[in-house]
Amino acid sequence: MKIGAIIQARTSSTRLPQKVLKPLPFNSKTSVLQQVIRRVSKSELIDEIIIATTTHDEDEKIVEVAKKENIKFYKGSLENVLERYYNAALENSLDVVVRITSDCPCADVNIIDEIIKKHIDSDADYTSNTLTRGFPRGIDAEVINFSVLEKAYENATDKFEKEHVTPFIYKTHPEDFKIVQYETKNDNSDIRITLDTPQDYALLCSVYDNLYDKNEFFSLEDIIELFNNKPYLKDINSEITQKKVCNSLEEELAEVINLCKKQDLDRAKQYIEKIIWM
Repeated sequence: MKIGAIIQARTSSTRLPQKVLKPLPFNSKTSVLQQVIRRVSKSELIDEIIIATTTHDEDEKIVEVAKKENIKFYKGSLENVLERYYNAALENSLDVVVRITSDCPCADVNIIDEIIKKHIDSDADYTSNTLTRGFPRGIDAEVINFSVLEKAYENATDKFEKEHVTPFIYKTHPEDFKIVQYETKNDNSDIRITLDTPQDYALLCSVYDNLYDKNEFFSLEDIIELFNNKPYLKDINSEITQKKVCNSLEEELAEVINLCKKQDLDRAKQYIEKIIWM
């Protein structure tokens, strides 16, 4: 059984362009993407790491990072990330795919390995720690059998299924697969240590400033202890809303209403609700 981690990476992020190339720690010569690669490379179960980027010229910078870190890369579609993942896995003859995103430079390799173990022990088709939110956002990992990824690739039709890789499995057709959730005993879902915005970057720089010198591969436990000791850190990016995967107009409208509530846009909220009820 060949287990491979595929890390999706591009430079064209809308909210923070070239975010994965930003230095971390701040003013260092190491990028966010390099931190992700180096942390994942500590896995005891992953046989190979592949960077899945795009054919766009600007993403040659991503390829340069892969070469520098001496790992493989695959260049594919910008919009159809599912196709990109499938072809990267196919080209490298993977039996099991571990999906990691390049905007999670606090990924905990111990948790990744535990998710892989649970996936194998449960004889699952798909295993993750994201179906119900208990872990901090940014400690995410998904494990998928290649045969299941192939089925998603061959049958996915909606744009959101292709953009986000795995919704075809856990959201659109969960009855067709054995899906397993890796649970956590503690709810730390109010901690956000992923990178989408300048506020996220400021927080990640603070986390690294506090933990990196003591241990370059600091753990989730170290992060939680830091936030317990310095709860004000959460305020840095507390107003950021995570993009949500919606597979229907109803879900999108519900999300719009939630955003209106969060921003106190009462008139807009009432207007949208009026349209829905008409």
